[in-house]
Amino acid sequence: MNNPGTVGVVMLVHEALDRAAQVARHWAASGCPVVVHVDLQVSDDDFAGFSNGLSDLPNLVFSNRHRCEWGAWSLVQASQTAAKLMLDTYPDVRHVYLASGSCLPLRPVQELVDYLDERPRTDFIESTTTQDVPWTTGGLNSERFTLRFPFSWKRHRRLFDRFVRLQRRVGYKRKMPDGLIPHLGSQWWCLTRQTLSALLEDPKRKIYENYFKWVWIPDESYYQTMVRLYSTNIESRSLTLAKFDYQGKPHTFYNDHLQLLRRSDCFVARKIWPRADRLYQAFLNTNSSNLKHTEPNPGKIDRVFSKAVERRTLGRAGLYMQSRYPVEGRENGLTASGYSVLQGFDELLLDFSPWLEKNAGVKVHGHLFSPERAEFSDGGPVYNGCLSESALVRDYNPKSFLTNLIWNARGEHQCFQFGPNDTQALNWFIAKDPNAHIHIITGAWVVPLFHSNLNFSEIRKEAARLQRIESAQLNVLRSPYVKARVQTLNMSEFVESPMEVLQTILDAIGPRNMRALSEVPKLVDLTGFGKFLQNLKNQGMHPYLMGDFPADTLGIQKPPKPRKPYLVRK
Repeated sequence: MNNPGTVGVVMLVHEALDRAAQVARHWAASGCPVVVHVDLQVSDDDFAGFSNGLSDLPNLVFSNRHRCEWGAWSLVQASQTAAKLMLDTYPDVRHVYLASGSCLPLRPVQELVDYLDERPRTDFIESTTTQDVPWTTGGLNSERFTLRFPFSWKRHRRLFDRFVRLQRRVGYKRKMPDGLIPHLGSQWWCLTRQTLSALLEDPKRKIYENYFKWVWIPDESYYQTMVRLYSTNIESRSLTLAKFDYQGKPHTFYNDHLQLLRRSDCFVARKIWPRADRLYQAFLNTNSSNLKHTEPNPGKIDRVFSKAVERRTLGRAGLYMQSRYPVEGRENGLTASGYSVLQGFDELLLDFSPWLEKNAGVKVHGHLFSPERAEFSDGGPVYNGCLSESALVRDYNPKSFLTNLIWNARGEHQCFQFGPNDTQALNWFIAKDPNAHIHIITGAWVVPLFHSNLNFSEIRKEAARLQRIESAQLNVLRSPYVKARVQTLNMSEFVESPMEVLQTILDAIGPRNMRALSEVPKLVDLTGFGKFLQNLKNQGMHPYLMGDFPADTLGIQKPPKPRKPYLVRK
């Protein structure tokens, strides 16, 4: 068996000291020399308890402490101090592995040692030029090397942003030391003694450090850039599994990620939740006699993390809830599935809803946005997802009412009746929804008025009001921003060929292999409708949405029965 002392571990610790002590003991008990740096912000009492708890380990020492801050040079100083102590104290160490207190070995330490002993001259560090790094977050890619960053991004965000804008305005740019080409990458590296000692002992080290002290997040660029000057064999990848979300924040691994981490075959993972007892128990008690000797392959689980980022940033189409309520324009789909808005059909056709449910196999509601109540298909007061029929509750947030109805009944195409007398708050929302199928018979709202027993002056006033509302709705549907599939025709066009229109609707919402229609619902009685429209015109209203119904006919009526033939005897 190879000597584990050829790999030394530098640990940067700042929180969860109990877990850090557990992992440090695991490294040391496996034969790896360990140098621990504890953030100076940790209290003296906590540091004393932490160091005393590890004092029995002969191959573990503590380095001088620095006050560390995210994105500051102090993190590089901490790793430099600990790495220098490692090289001076343990001359047999050939590779130095940088880890944090929240890192967790996933495989027996002996496997890592064997893997590195087979590659004695290889440095493992992610090191990519700024032009080839698309994953930098925060808008500063090459500028992090040309501007100065004296203010903390976390503690003094306004000063940070103002100073960046000032430097851009005056055209300030810093010159990079000769011979350096800026590189970026993960801060968790594993370097050979030869490369690391050359970096720490370079006569120009002060020049390089004075430059990188003012670079933004230098722990992601200092080693990644400097190693290019000294290394003879670089593998641009980290041996530590670290995943980041779309904001550049590291993913935290919990107990339910156990099998996911095992599938990765990586040697070390970061960042582990301190209270993930199951993970610490499973991986720190791995049987070292059963070594796999497989190549680390984080790509095995990349698909899972890509899905997680997609779900986090895009969500599920049509789902709105407390934890996911995107701003307008970022919804990733306004609704969960297709649905149909039918306008004017129930006014013109008798028993239209039962006929459509039977022939199309879809759920057909009444007027969901009626002023009185939401007319659900089953006539009940509550629908899927505890949606109430109450108009008051519905109109508090009609958008949520519709999206919840579609989401709760996804998998079943929903249809509902609509008209100018209904709540019009969702006209733009539905018009911009690609899932919406809108079928409108314009002017059909006048049929109930035609059959009503109201005074004609009241009919004329109500007809004018409804026509204004429908006209405004049609203007919305003519907008270039409409994404819904819209079919509009006036009453006269529909009455001429109702079967063709209904077949089009069935083809749009039902199975494509449906046979042609042989029967359609009966039209309501329109005898005298043409004269009715003419009376509206005579009263000063122009009913233009209904189409052409000549006033000198009786509207739509049955053809007269032919007279019986008779013989005339001579």
